[in-house]
Amino acid sequence: MGHREDLLEGAKRCLLEKGFVRTTARDIVKASGTNLASIGYHYGSKDALLAQAYVALVEDVPLAGGAGTGAAPGSLERFREVWSNVVDSLREPGSIWRLSVEILAMGDQLPEVRDQLSRAQREAGRGLVSLLMGVPEEEVSDGTADTLGRFYVTLMTGLISQWTFDPKTAPDAEALTEGLRQVMAAANSAPQDPDSAEG
Repeated sequence: MGHREDLLEGAKRCLLEKGFVRTTARDIVKASGTNLASIGYHYGSKDALLAQAYVALVEDVPLAGGAGTGAAPGSLERFREVWSNVVDSLREPGSIWRLSVEILAMGDQLPEVRDQLSRAQREAGRGLVSLLMGVPEEEVSDGTADTLGRFYVTLMTGLISQWTFDPKTAPDAEALTEGLRQVMAAANSAPQDPDSAEG
């Protein structure tokens, strides 16, 4: 591997061991076997490197489970399976999702990191739509990523926050699926608004 890849791998290890705030540029250099100048050359700054490392860690989490999901795309069963895998990843010691809360809390202090992660959110939403609806990511339109995808990212962010704050009372996949079932039932039984029905 070259210095760029070594730095990324070293930054990923540091994030898992120390978190975002406590990781220094020297920690990354030590973990990657590179030098301080290579951080600026390849990534611009330590924070930009850590943001990329965080995105790479998130992308490595197997939300589909070991063998993927066998449930029908868009079904409640598929929803339950995917969120069950997310909850399982939250239960793991040293879960990378805990980093999300740390980064959210200091977002206004790190505008460069916030901007980079904001751009990554659309792709995260696109990935969740692909996983839950069973379509290739490249077929998920920007409009769908910005609506349904953002809905799923919002659900993910809330779930991460609850599991970080109090794992004993945080919802599992069964509770989330039952909540969605109740929302769907209420929406299906609500009277139709005549104005919205007009094309």
